[in-house]
Parts: sequence; C-alpha cells; structure tokens
Amino acid sequence: MKVILLTDVKNVGKKDEIKEVAAGYARNYLIKNGLAVEATKRALEILQNQKDEVAANRKEKKQQALELKEKLEKLTLTLEVKSGKEGKLFGSINTGKIADELAKQYNITVDKRKFVDSENITRLGNYVAKVELFKDVIAKFNIEVISL
Repeated sequence: MKVILLTDVKNVGKKDEIKEVAAGYARNYLIKNGLAVEATKRALEILQNQKDEVAANRKEKKQQALELKEKLEKLTLTLEVKSGKEGKLFGSINTGKIADELAKQYNITVDKRKFVDSENITRLGNYVAKVELFKDVIAKFNIEVISL
C-alpha cells in the first residue's frame, strides 16, 4: 500500500515522502496514529500544492533577503562608545549590540545569531561585519567605532 508520510518515521522515511509499506502496517499503525495518509489521487494533489506553496514562500524570502543585502551593503553603522587610552574600549561590542544599533539607527532587523565569523570588537576603528540573511545570502557592511 502506498502512503504519504506526514512526519518522519524511523526506518520508513521522511516527511512528505511517498512510501510503499505493508497494508496492515499502514492501516494499523501509520494511518491510525496520524503518521501517514493513503496515497490517493486527491492526497497527492494536496501534497503537490503544499510543496509548490513552500517553494514560492522560499523564493519570496530569498528575494527579500537579497533586497536587504543590497540595503545593508550601502550603509556604514557608526557606534559611539567610551574608550580609554590607545583606543581600547571599556567592555566590548558584540553581535547583539550591533543588531540593536542596526534596528535603532536604520530600522533593519537582523538576528544576532546570524552573524558570520564575528568576534567582539574591543578597539576603536573600522570593521566589516558579515551576516547571513538567508541560505547563501551573506551581506557585508561597515562598522565604524568612534569615541564619545
């Protein structure tokens, strides 16, 4: 009997896969417990529509990420902090602070966990930050750290 898996099932397959299983196993375990549905013509149409929706949604999110990347790469984020002699900061600037300042200064929301190759900034100067906005969409923007 052919079934469409609704969730990942160990030793059977992953979600949304169409699998051939024993009829008794399908009826008595998979379908009964809501892990699968029978692969009828209507169920296959619904599955295809869901896959198309997910693909369209992913394409739209990638397009939004590309637009945000373009906007980010044009800007320079300026951070004013207290510093001691020789340009050493009191404390450090982490990705959370950078994300907060982007939101405050430019109204751009970026997840602090999406920064790539980032280390805390501990000195005055110019830096380049990289943030992953979507899979394979990485934006680079400049950060200028100046003293108050």
